[in-house]
Amino acid sequence: MIVVTGATGNIGRPLTRALAEAGEQVTAVSRHASAVPDGVQHLVADLADPKTLEPALAGAKALFLLLSGDLHAAGANPADVIVQAADSGVRRIVLLSTLGVVTRPFGTTRIAMLELEDVLRNSGVDWSILRPGGFATNALWWAESVRAQRTVAAPFGDVGVPIIDPADIADVAAACLLDDRHAGAAYELTGPEVITPREQSEAIAAALGEPVRFHELTRAEAKAGMEQMMPGELADDTLDILSSPTQHELRVSPDVQEVLGRAPRTFAEWAERNVEAFR
Repeated sequence: MIVVTGATGNIGRPLTRALAEAGEQVTAVSRHASAVPDGVQHLVADLADPKTLEPALAGAKALFLLLSGDLHAAGANPADVIVQAADSGVRRIVLLSTLGVVTRPFGTTRIAMLELEDVLRNSGVDWSILRPGGFATNALWWAESVRAQRTVAAPFGDVGVPIIDPADIADVAAACLLDDRHAGAAYELTGPEVITPREQSEAIAAALGEPVRFHELTRAEAKAGMEQMMPGELADDTLDILSSPTQHELRVSPDVQEVLGRAPRTFAEWAERNVEAFR
């Protein structure tokens, strides 16, 4: 049995499907009830309360661990999930971390994630760590304005980073869960090219077959919108990366190619696959 946490999200959903199609027994874990592929068991659990995971971990051989934002809050202890999994006999854990632990290791959440990586390394189980950069699915923040006004509004329109399709993260995670060769590896996951917000809007327009206007926000305007979804400190942190990416954040990593034997998907491919969200 392989347990997938965050199983109804942008990474967990395709990962669950890939593992099921590979013939694996899968338990999909999420905080709310949701449809899962045929043959997949579903468990509603809250990782903030590791005891709710006990039914899933019993008899499991591997765990994909994706932490929700509230597990980075003060007082949360996500290390308990790793300890519980190891105590339950799980032999392999694949942790979704972040590229920021390498490029900007001093922020509060990244310090916590680095500590969690250390807990995993010392847990006694086989482990792999995935460190993705920005996600292509962040473009879904623009879906409403594209549908209503055929407009993308974003800051720093001509500053790009090599964002990754979450489906590629899922494919790498599946490889790490199923193949012993990836034990002890930490992979940096990016897309195949640096792409700016303005270029992303052009890719969405191409997928739609209609013009999409790009409107550049000031930093203050962008922060005001982001604060509706995240704490101000995290909004500032995100805007720092978007405005002035480091050389490491601009680097196109070879790791997706090395793990999967193919290039990562482009943003244009992601836009074509998800075009209905923007119609």
